[in-house]
Order: sequence, then structure tokens, then C-alpha cells
Amino acid sequence: MSRYTTGEIAKLCGVTVRTVQYYDSRGILVPSELSEGGRRLYSENDLKRMKVICFLRDLGLPINSISQILSEEDSGSVIMLLLEQQEKELRKDIKDQQEKLDKLESLQHELKSFASVSAESIGDVAYIMTNKEALRKMHVLWLVTGIPFTVLQWASIILWITKGIRWLFLVWIVTGIPYSVWVSKWYFRKVSYICPQCHTIFKPEFKEAFWAKHTPATRRLTCPSCKHHGFCVEVAAQEGVENA
Repeated sequence: MSRYTTGEIAKLCGVTVRTVQYYDSRGILVPSELSEGGRRLYSENDLKRMKVICFLRDLGLPINSISQILSEEDSGSVIMLLLEQQEKELRKDIKDQQEKLDKLESLQHELKSFASVSAESIGDVAYIMTNKEALRKMHVLWLVTGIPFTVLQWASIILWITKGIRWLFLVWIVTGIPYSVWVSKWYFRKVSYICPQCHTIFKPEFKEAFWAKHTPATRRLTCPSCKHHGFCVEVAAQEGVENA
């Protein structure tokens, strides 16, 4: 059976000799035997106990608490519970770090679209990234509520062409067009735009936004601050952003 000196057990556990001696003096790591010369010798079980003590110390437990836990009749169950809690915390830390890494990679990817990187452009990308989820929810809501009117529109056109039925097309005109105007006004109240030149966040007039050329993420608008006319990046509106 292996026996370890104070120095050997200290090295195996990554602590100082003085630390091992201190635990011995506090009675929480008593050596299994003494050599004929009076040297303290530790067993495999002592080594395992020392590793448990080091773990509990890493958790921030004071010596008195460690002593009480190890003196419990069922100390193993308490230590297992602490291990499980530590595992949960570590997994959460890993998840948080992975989310930060994903954001960093996404930021690097987004910045590739900028001709030059500046503090303002980084701020714009960070702002866009934090608004993506809110903007996505609005897009989904707009799409879902618009599907019935889209179906009605195409069905009415097809029936008019193939069957000569015009009344359904009239129904779509009476309901679909007012709906389109209403939902567009609702949508433009919920979004803002970032000027790529001066980085101003603004809300355009409804008429300009409604008829502007656009892509899924941008709209060709005139910035009220620097008067730049071009594609501006769409983001979810924040409180305090007024209509231009």
C-alpha cells in the first residue's frame, strides 16, 4: 500500500507543505501512521480526503465547516450534493461563455460587411445584434397575420381569371388594402433605422417608409440628421426614438 510524506501529498494536491501541516494541526487531515523517525505518512485514503478538503476550500468553505462536514456520519452524501451543485454552476458558466463566444463570432462576421471598422460601426452591429430577436418576432407576427389576406388575394385573382368570379376580388380590395395600410403603420411604429453614415437612429415618415425600396434587413431612406439617402439598417424600435 502506498504511503506519502507531507511533501509528496502536498505536491499531488497542488498545495504547500505548510498547508498540509495546517490541516493536520486542525485535525481534519491526520496522517495514518508515523515512521520510526517520527515522519508523518499518509495513505491512499488520506490522499483522497486531502483532495476533498481542497475541493471544499475551492468552494469557499471555511475550515470549521469542512471539519463539520467530514465528521458527519454520511459526509459522502453531502459532498456528492456539493459536487452536483458545482457541476451545475460550471455547466452554466460554460453555457454563458459559449454564448459570449457565439456573439463574438457573430460580431466578427457582421463587421466583414463594413468597409472600415470604427467605434460607431461596432456600436451599430452590437445594437443590431441585441435587437435581432425582437425584430424577428415582429416579422413572424406580420407574416402570420398577413397569410389569410395573401391567400384571399391570390384566390380572388385566380377565380376571376379562370371562373370570371369578381366579387371575391372586391372583398379583398375592401378588406386587404385597409389591412395592409393598418399593419404597415403598426410595423413602422415598432421599428427604427440606423443611418450608415452618421449612425443616427431614427423613424422615417410613414409615406416615405411605405414606398421605399427595401430588402429584408434594410430600407432606402433619407436620414433626418445628415440627409444621407440610401439603405438604412432596420432594428426594433427603442423608447425615446421619435419620428423624423
